Amino acid sequence: MTVLMTSSEIRQALDDLDGWAQCGDTVQKTFKFPDFKAAFAFMTACALKAEQMNHHPDWSNVYATVNVSLSTHDAGGITTKDIELATFMNAQT
Repeated sequence: MTVLMTSSEIRQALDDLDGWAQCGDTVQKTFKFPDFKAAFAFMTACALKAEQMNHHPDWSNVYATVNVSLSTHDAGGITTKDIELATFMNAQT
């Protein structure tokens, strides 16, 4: 089982992650793209990484906007898995 991060570890990690914010037991970000095709390409790349990690985001897409919420459900909150996937997502933009 993955270990929950402490509040200070989460704050420190988010300092290095542009646009991400803690919201309860999740980290969240809204990504904006020029069009649907770019948003869907982003989601495809992230879906492949998430599947590789066996760590799947809660997310939604409306046209050029992708809302992402990450939490490690089996740990009951934010873990390094969430930070790793958030870091990957930021690198895709």
